[in-house]
Amino acid sequence: MFATCTALMVALGGTTALDTLASSSFTGSKNKTDLGILLQRAIVVLGALYVPLATLWWFTGPFFELLGQEDYIVRDGPIFLRWLIPGGLGYVYFECLKKYLQAQGIMKAGTYVVMITTPLNILLQYLFIYTFNFGINGAAMATSITYWLSFFLLCLYSKYIEGYESWGGWTTACLKNTTTFLRLAILGTVMVGTEYWAFEIVAIIAGRLGQIPLAAQAVVMTTDGVLSTIPFGIGIAASVRVGNLLGAGDARGASRAANVAAGLALGMGIIVLIVLLAVKDFYAKLFNDDEEVVKLTAEVMPWVALFQIADGLNGSCGGSLRGMGRQHVGASVNIITYYFVALPVGIWLAYDGWGLVGLWIGQCLALYGIGICEWVLVYFSDWDVQATNALDRLDDADRTEIGEARQ
Repeated sequence: MFATCTALMVALGGTTALDTLASSSFTGSKNKTDLGILLQRAIVVLGALYVPLATLWWFTGPFFELLGQEDYIVRDGPIFLRWLIPGGLGYVYFECLKKYLQAQGIMKAGTYVVMITTPLNILLQYLFIYTFNFGINGAAMATSITYWLSFFLLCLYSKYIEGYESWGGWTTACLKNTTTFLRLAILGTVMVGTEYWAFEIVAIIAGRLGQIPLAAQAVVMTTDGVLSTIPFGIGIAASVRVGNLLGAGDARGASRAANVAAGLALGMGIIVLIVLLAVKDFYAKLFNDDEEVVKLTAEVMPWVALFQIADGLNGSCGGSLRGMGRQHVGASVNIITYYFVALPVGIWLAYDGWGLVGLWIGQCLALYGIGICEWVLVYFSDWDVQATNALDRLDDADRTEIGEARQ
């Protein structure tokens, strides 16, 4: 998770700049290869952002020691991360190319690639860890190979199946207007990262509460990690659809798409809530036979279930905000809600006798605060202004041409 919360966040958060720029460029620009220029810009800018964060991986030993980690983590953690450095860049490029294809409405390509590389990764993990006796470092090697393989397979998909017509070849134009891209990438990283970092803090606090809370937290987070793919997927669809429609100047259509996404996520959240409440008393037995862990998980699960509705709003409306280019709004809401409300309240409750349940009450409060705030921001947005803003973000030549066409 340390890797995900640092350098890999460039891939998860930095590429949200393409949610904004690529989706609106695909429908708004008269030249379809402008989308390819944006992909090149993403590769250059995010590659540059990755370098200092990857350098951090090389020198993580003192950092782990400062956090009070065990000796084997201080010793082996930095070595693992060093082997992961090459692969991390491949993951950044994979996410860039995936966003490029998604902006064209090609959603299935990434799924097909992952369906191929996941079993290959399992095989590579076994070979490098056990057959070649590389141990934990072999896991990093196998992961690095898998990341680059995923990127190259996605390149082949784009070249020979669909999506290549928007490429246009390398050009120095990708070095222009990097400021807008960099700003959106940094804000997107903060917007996505603040949530990841908050949950990591919760995991650390849970570990300090004892072995039983830590085991229950592992069950809960594994479950939530799977369930979060539902609002995450809706958010991706919302960001692409909203961006496409704003780029085309269809303000009303963008508004409708954003609100439909919020409604769909809300409905899915309610369904998940009902299922989790129905299985809460025995669900943990799938992971752990310890009765104390099962009991504590059952106590936490109602809050995790309630959490899903807010997470749906957060995922869908966050996607709409990215499609509008309002990452700064999402980042601000996340910072205030998680770090000034949820974590202080959750930690206070945890040490005031509520334990792990208290931590999740804090997270639940955060997600409802974020979900409601983002839904209000999306619902009451001036969509005509957002369509104009989408035009303003295009490169100069396209902005002039399209602006004249719409007058």
